[in-house]
Amino acid sequence: MVVGAGLAGLLCATTLESRGYSVQVLEASDGVGGRVRTDVVDGYRCDRGFQLLNPAYPAIKRFIDVGALDLQAFGAGVAVAGQHPRGPGIRILGDPRRAPQLLLKTLSSGYLNPIELARLARWAAPALGSVSKLLAAADSGLAESLDRGKVTGRLRHEILQPFLTGVLAESDGSTSANFTRLLLRSFLLGTPGVPAQGMVALPAQLAARLITPVLLGVRVDEVRPGISGPKVRTEDGEFCAAAVVVAADPSSAAQLVPLAAPMMKGLRTYWFSMSTAPTASNLLHVDGRGPSSGPVVNTAVMSNAAPSYAPAGRHLVQATCLLSQDTEGSATAAEPAVREHLARIYGASTTDWDLLIRHDIQAALPQQLPPLAARRSVDLGSELFVAGDHRDTGSLQGALVSGRRAANAVSSVLRAGR
Repeated sequence: MVVGAGLAGLLCATTLESRGYSVQVLEASDGVGGRVRTDVVDGYRCDRGFQLLNPAYPAIKRFIDVGALDLQAFGAGVAVAGQHPRGPGIRILGDPRRAPQLLLKTLSSGYLNPIELARLARWAAPALGSVSKLLAAADSGLAESLDRGKVTGRLRHEILQPFLTGVLAESDGSTSANFTRLLLRSFLLGTPGVPAQGMVALPAQLAARLITPVLLGVRVDEVRPGISGPKVRTEDGEFCAAAVVVAADPSSAAQLVPLAAPMMKGLRTYWFSMSTAPTASNLLHVDGRGPSSGPVVNTAVMSNAAPSYAPAGRHLVQATCLLSQDTEGSATAAEPAVREHLARIYGASTTDWDLLIRHDIQAALPQQLPPLAARRSVDLGSELFVAGDHRDTGSLQGALVSGRRAANAVSSVLRAGR
């Protein structure tokens, strides 16, 4: 039995079914996906929090039919708003390998300082080497690591840090440098995008492979060991299984099995609709002036990259902010402040934009502090197992890998008759 129909739980269940086991997945909510869901609001596709699928992730390549998702790619670069050496406005930096059309804008951005580029390249170089060697290397916090590598110029403070703030859901540089390099590796090797039907298409594809459909709306109140196998108690009754994999969100998992709940990081995402897009760009936009300039850590015109995200003739913009864990979100992340900041980023009025929905994801990503622990045990004993990105790395890659590892652990235990 699998508790939770997020990516980890679904891949665990499909793997076990493919090996001949009978599996029932229980999900408390009204749909599959866990944190990977999509709300359709007035014809707009609003993922629950800004999310991207990177086809370079090894687990995505191995377990997902990316072609069937009709992936809509974002541009291979970033648009940086701020006060630049050549005046205010937006400067573009693109990957010349994947976006040669952005080369002239990149060269004229004013950011290509040879010394800074060399230092950043030297710091990032381990990302393109052996993954096992990277994971085994000494680790430290991101800010400390960049300081040590003398990555201290405008490339860091106006581009890298603003970009990573949204990716890592933190602005203090506390995240593991090795984990950050792993993420940068995926960005260097692949161009992220979104499925045409929204990010929910990813878990929906996994759920469609199941022989036994997911039972939705079933909340699990207790999981405990039993003489003949673990017991799972719900409001509809009690189930007995040969093994139970708890693949619920980290907080819920910690309430069901003897597991310390990891610290989580939160994000708030606003979704706006409008008749005229503020830009024709399909790039991610950040503000190079830093956090003091406003609450938005990244924004993008989703409909420029994925036209299916908005009705014909309309456009959709996402704006993401950091969300404090001990409050409902600071006043600076309120809608008026967000609109004002977006107007400065895009250089366009936001007064006629319509707010479709706001997503507050208190537990968007698990903290990944140094030293990076990329593989935490999924076998808790007594035929109880756990899966989720908090057992691997905080990413789609980590969720899928943990689900596969949990399935492997269940198979080993059941074959051995423990």
